[in-house]
Amino acid sequence: MNVAERAQVRRIPKRAAYDAETIHSILDAGFLAHVGFCVNGQPFVIPTLYGRNAGRLYLHGSTASRMVRELETGVPACVTVTLVDGLVLARSAFHHSMNYRSVVAFGTARKIEDPEAKIQALRIISEHLIQGRWKDVRGPYEKELKATSVLEFSIEDASAKVRTGPPVDEEEDYALEVWAGVLPLAITPREPIADPRLAPGVDVPEYVQRFGSEPSPPKG
Repeated sequence: MNVAERAQVRRIPKRAAYDAETIHSILDAGFLAHVGFCVNGQPFVIPTLYGRNAGRLYLHGSTASRMVRELETGVPACVTVTLVDGLVLARSAFHHSMNYRSVVAFGTARKIEDPEAKIQALRIISEHLIQGRWKDVRGPYEKELKATSVLEFSIEDASAKVRTGPPVDEEEDYALEVWAGVLPLAITPREPIADPRLAPGVDVPEYVQRFGSEPSPPKG
C-alpha cells in the first residue's frame, strides 16, 4: 500500500492502519473533531462537530468564524478524531498509557454554496451526532442558512492508530506488588434533562433514549 509521507505513523507503526474501513469506523464512532490550520505562520486547532459521507467530512460554523473563513480558501488542513477507551495503568510510571482509537486526516475544504446542498450537509452532521433528530426539528430559515457556512472537507490522506490491551511492563517489574491493568472509559448517556420551556405533553424521543446503545449504519 502506498501511504503518503505526511500520513505515515512513525511512532509504534504496528498500531497503524491505513484502510478506509478502519478509518471510517473510527470517524463514525466519534463526533468531535479538532481541526488544525495555520494563519500567517500561527497554528490554530479548533474543536468542532462533524459528519461523514464516504471520504468527505462536513463541518459548519458561523460565517464570521476564523476556522471557516480560512478553510474555505482551500488552505491545507488536518482533522483529528480521538476516542479514549481506557487508562492503562502499568507497574512503572514510564509505561502508563491509554487505549485509544484515533484518525489523522489531511486535505482541503470547499465552501458549499448551493442552499439545498448546504441543507443536505447539515442533515448529515445532525444525523451523525444523533440519528433521527433531523426529521423532528424545524429546518433552517433562509437567514439562518445565510449566517451559516458549511464546508466539505475532502480526505486526501489519512491514517488510524489504535492501542488495545494491558500494560507492557519491563520483565523485572511484573513481580512488583503494584496493581496494574486497564480502567475502561466510555461516553455514557445519562437521564435526559427536559428544557424548562418544553411544550406540555412532549415525550423524550426514542432516538434520545437509545442514544449510544446501537451502532450507526454504514455511510459509504
